[in-house]
Parts: sequence; C-alpha cells; structure tokens
Amino acid sequence: MQMFGADFLKLRKKRGTLIWALVLAVAPVLIYFLVAAIQHSSNPHRYGPAGGTSNFADGMRVIALFFGPLAALLIGVEAGTGDASAGVFRDLVVTGRSRAALFASRVPAALAMCFAVMGTAYVVLLLGTFVFAGNLATPDGALILNGLGFTLLSTGVLCVVAVGFASLTTSKPASIIALIAWQIVASPLLVSIGSLGSAREGLLSQAIAHFSPVHTGNGGHGATVTLSQGMALLVLAAWLAVFLALGAWRTTRMDA
Repeated sequence: MQMFGADFLKLRKKRGTLIWALVLAVAPVLIYFLVAAIQHSSNPHRYGPAGGTSNFADGMRVIALFFGPLAALLIGVEAGTGDASAGVFRDLVVTGRSRAALFASRVPAALAMCFAVMGTAYVVLLLGTFVFAGNLATPDGALILNGLGFTLLSTGVLCVVAVGFASLTTSKPASIIALIAWQIVASPLLVSIGSLGSAREGLLSQAIAHFSPVHTGNGGHGATVTLSQGMALLVLAAWLAVFLALGAWRTTRMDA
C-alpha cells in the first residue's frame, strides 16, 4: 500500500499529464453538449434537446471509445515510464525493494488515476444528459450503471496495457506514439479488412466494444466483429496477461 501510495502521488504530481488527460476526457463531452444545446436553442424545430437517452449513448461513445482511451493511454504510459524517465529507478532498486513489486505497484496506481479522470468525465456526461433532456426520455439506473462499468472497463484495460508496454520500452514518446497509432489507425484499419476473417476477433478494440451497453458498430449491439462472451473475455485476458508479463520481465532485468 505504501508503494501504491507513492506511485499514485507521482502520477498526481505530473500535472501536465493529468491536465491533458482531463482535457481529453472531459472537454469533448462539454463541447458535445454545448454545441447541441446551442443548436437546439437557435432552431428547436430542427434540432432536438441536447440531453436524453440517445445523446447519452453518443456521449458515452465519445468518452469510452474515442477520447477516454487516449487519456487512459497517457496515464498508463506515464506510470510505466515515470521512474526510468525521472532517473530514480536505480535509487528505488538499491533500497532493496523487489523489482517485480516496483512494477506491480504501478498498475493499481495508474488504474486509480484513470478511474478518477474517467469518473469525472462520466459525471459531466450524466449532468448534460439530465439537465438538457427537455421532454426526452432519460437513461434508467441499469443503463447508467452499465455505461459506467463499460467506461471504466474500456479505459482501464487500455491503461493497464499501456503500463506494461511503456515499462517494456521505457520510452515515453515511443510508447505514446505506438499505442495511439495502434488504437486510432491500425486497429480500425484491420477491422475493416474482411479478408482477415476470424483473425479480427483477436483485436483488443473488438473485445472491448463487445461489452458496450449501446450500439457501437455494424455487426450488432457491441462490436463490428461479433464475438461470443467467452471469446471476448479470453481476448481481454490474453492482452492483459501478455503486456503485464512483458512489463514485469523488462522491469526485473533492466539495468539499474
């Protein structure tokens, strides 16, 4: 717990990373409701109220599948490379702490920070959904809880993967560029290639989207590529296990 507290404090003191994570997670939701509210007030016959269930679904996709994951990646990379980039890894090793423990404490610290940021964004989403609902139906309790769970799942998984990958590379710029390029460019491109067939089921983005409580793709309620519940869980577990193992391996063997 002391090591977790220390790692969480390190992340909290990285104000640049924290500010940009909040901007990526919260600003798009604010802009979405602001634009929708302005459109409704200027032409209510053409544009409906900015809140309600349908707009909640759109806003949840914004924070859970588009901008929220970027914030999660920033936090995960910062947690994974923080000690190495600050030049304090050697100081931590010579204290006698287990290298495996040094890596392990980064994961819950990164998740705690990620969940705090995404929780803030989700509160803003709920406020906009209900305040600007007008005469539209609003989400029920089950959809709100499912939406929160999916938001934390989608960003939390990517945050943990980022911790492992960044610990492996020990390079903050390289980790950020590689992870964002994969998430934004490579993964959607691979999904669109139908000739890959069932191989696309191994993509992390599709396993995550499977659990969405709102429609996110062309293949049904969840992902563009339809997966079974068991397959989606297996893909998530495999990605987490591989990158956590790689991050732990690198941390236990890197030069102090």
